[in-house]
Amino acid sequence: MNIHNSGSVGNGAEPPARSVHPGSGRRKTRPTPKGRQVDFRALEEVRALLGDRPRRHDLLIEHLHLLQDRYHCLHARHLAALAQEMRLALVEVYEVASFYAHFDIVVDGEPEPPPVTVRVCDSLTCAMMGAETLLSELAGTLGPGVRVVRAPCMGGCHSAPVTAIGHSLHEHATAESVARAVRDGELHPHVPDYTDFAGYVAGGGYRILEECLSGARSVDSVIAALEDSGIRGLGGAGFPTGRKWRFVRAEPGPRLMAINGDEGEPGTFKDRFYLERDPHRFLEGMLIGAWAVEAEAVYIYLRDEYPQCREILLREIARVEEAGLARHTKIHLRRGAGAYICGEESAMLESIEGKRGLPRHKPPFPSQVGLFGRPTLINNVETVFWVREILERGGAWFASHGRNGRKGLRTFSVSGRVKEPGVKLAPAGITLAELVEEYCGGMQDGHTLKGYLPGGASGGVLPASMADIPLDFGTLEPHGCFIGSAAVVVLSDRDDMREVALNLMRFFEDESCGQCTPCRVGTEKAVALMERPAWDEALLSDLMKVMGDASICGLGQAAMNPVKQVLKHFRDDLAPKA
Repeated sequence: MNIHNSGSVGNGAEPPARSVHPGSGRRKTRPTPKGRQVDFRALEEVRALLGDRPRRHDLLIEHLHLLQDRYHCLHARHLAALAQEMRLALVEVYEVASFYAHFDIVVDGEPEPPPVTVRVCDSLTCAMMGAETLLSELAGTLGPGVRVVRAPCMGGCHSAPVTAIGHSLHEHATAESVARAVRDGELHPHVPDYTDFAGYVAGGGYRILEECLSGARSVDSVIAALEDSGIRGLGGAGFPTGRKWRFVRAEPGPRLMAINGDEGEPGTFKDRFYLERDPHRFLEGMLIGAWAVEAEAVYIYLRDEYPQCREILLREIARVEEAGLARHTKIHLRRGAGAYICGEESAMLESIEGKRGLPRHKPPFPSQVGLFGRPTLINNVETVFWVREILERGGAWFASHGRNGRKGLRTFSVSGRVKEPGVKLAPAGITLAELVEEYCGGMQDGHTLKGYLPGGASGGVLPASMADIPLDFGTLEPHGCFIGSAAVVVLSDRDDMREVALNLMRFFEDESCGQCTPCRVGTEKAVALMERPAWDEALLSDLMKVMGDASICGLGQAAMNPVKQVLKHFRDDLAPKA
């Protein structure tokens, strides 16, 4: 092959790097390699921040948090340096950083975000309690060093409206209280009083775990007690816990365990309640589960909106390890980054692995092929919280509770138009009417029950005339609803059900991961249709079918539940407004 010279440059200067004679056959050359070049100073800053931490792919999100916390954003120069330091393609770092809401990417030439961010929850209960007014009052009033943004549920529905100032939850928020907190620099999480390691051990804590580790209790007896109790997964799916432990244990090792602490469902805050008050009861149940399935490691995935719970767990896990109580497994605490979809178990696994939180196709199920491809036991925070109690008192004790033919206890997160919102431990099968009157002090003065959400944003909406249905797994499905994580939002005659459904659909539109077309496009289309003066019911019905049948995960499959129920039970609220 003949390759001819494209000619010399008479003045001795080098030709432009991209200049090439047509047909010369020469490859185009560049003065630098392809892609963004790594800035030496940025690389030194990244290395100093990471210190001796491992550079494994599964720690990518943890390392991004370090950068975000230190610089209040993710500079493009730091992302390029991090990619080189972790030996990842730059696109792998960018796609993860851009997926999660709590990361702010700043490219060259763009202004950095202000040092302080105030997030105002605009999910359903906060919207009912004045979030829109609060947003308008805060906008432009906190000074140039503060930005105000909308955000989804923060797990403080019983104290609505809620904001997060920096990384500190600020509840019962008003414009005045937020301004004062910003002025006083209240930007760090407040850790409430809780039962620490010494207090827990003094009350008999970890005795059951020690019996398991010493061989005084057998795995079969522990799992049998869970089966006798009838306890089911309390994160929403309701799969029998004992059966799940048996399934995972039957898979070939090595095995892992993952705890889902990403309760992002609007209206849900029960896991936060238990972690803030009695974290070791949760940790003991978790460690018993790891022992039962012989999990080499346990990964606790905690939502980023709970920094106070993270502080507690960091302290107390260290004490558990120092006491030798985790000698059979290794505990890892992983931090979410603002993605509701990571409450879906397989999306959570992807996030723990340092990836975007995209749900996996099933089968295979995580009990067979889970975290890092290993059989994985996945439990909710509350599920393992009950393990010690069940083993101490016996499965029959737990099953002895219940009403209306149901068995067990349920932790209800109650918010909305009741006098005493909060976490309510009540018998499974209690009705909404009983829950409100016996546990919540009744309806707020001047409010009459109009409807309720029995299971959070995706669990549907029922009218007051159906407030006598037992609240439990399997009792609500015939009515097109489900209990999920038992997040109950109580609505009154002052609430517009059309606006309720629109608020919930906007949440699903924002939180769709975008992986599948039915959910990505369907939620956006549904919001557009619902914002019109009159709803196109035929088109909404088509969307319900397509999204329910074809979406990959429960987000898209259940997103239209509130719309379906409002169309069925609250037609008076759908009349076009004059």
